[in-house]
Amino acid sequence: MRRDPHLNELGEFLKARRAELGPSEVGLRGGQRRRVSGLRREEVALLASISTEYYTRIEQGRLQASSALLDDIARVLRLNEAQRTYLFDLAARQKVRPPSSGDRQRVDPQLQRMLDDLTATPAFVIGRRTDILGWNQLAAGLWTDFGRYPEEERVFIRLLFTEPWMRELYADWEEVTRLAIAHLRMESARYPGEPRLAALVETLSARDAQFRQWWAEHDVAMRDKGTKKLRHPVVGELTLDWNTLTCGTDPEQHIIVWNAESGSPSHDALRLLASWTAEQKRTASDSVA
Repeated sequence: MRRDPHLNELGEFLKARRAELGPSEVGLRGGQRRRVSGLRREEVALLASISTEYYTRIEQGRLQASSALLDDIARVLRLNEAQRTYLFDLAARQKVRPPSSGDRQRVDPQLQRMLDDLTATPAFVIGRRTDILGWNQLAAGLWTDFGRYPEEERVFIRLLFTEPWMRELYADWEEVTRLAIAHLRMESARYPGEPRLAALVETLSARDAQFRQWWAEHDVAMRDKGTKKLRHPVVGELTLDWNTLTCGTDPEQHIIVWNAESGSPSHDALRLLASWTAEQKRTASDSVA
């Protein structure tokens, strides 16, 4: 019988989460010395009140588990909200139709005007598979003018791995990159078999061993908010907070807005960068004229 690749993925995800938990974390005694870290299958099965054989078939991708049973397994494995969402997306019997090649996302003109009006705040719009769909002038100054990349290469996670300036910009490049991979993993459950996403994963896997390693860890995360440290070549070190807003006309477009605490050195540096960016644009316009 041909196995459902989504159920195989679900099994690999459960296996990865099982490896992260020790017996004491779930109220079990450690027992004899273990050859590998993490819970054993029989321990997960015991805590979920099912047979080891039944759980094994789920983890091997040979069985479609019920929602109630998946809820029990999620409880046993201490899954967080993002991990639970990913688990149930993988297990969903009614799959979301993958976008066709012609379903490229576009930023609404009104949304782009809003971005342009944020003159002191860098912001960009990120879509499916981390496509960069729109950005404002200060975002171009902080990162780059994304318009200089062909549309198919204007992908945030791709730039993290292929562009040396991205590695230089992020003081915590590994943390940023692993989070981007976790976001992409989350999307892969919603759109099984989406060809452009699959091609992106294949390309990055072939060219970068770190991507292969981190992708295989099956970490997932939702876009929310956080703080990042950057090292900008013009204004120096920055500590910026970021937050995620969802586009009302397309919930799969996320507006990422960056700012700094008022009165902080990073806030002053952003204002300086805004002035520098505006001057660069004026100089370029004068040269063209």
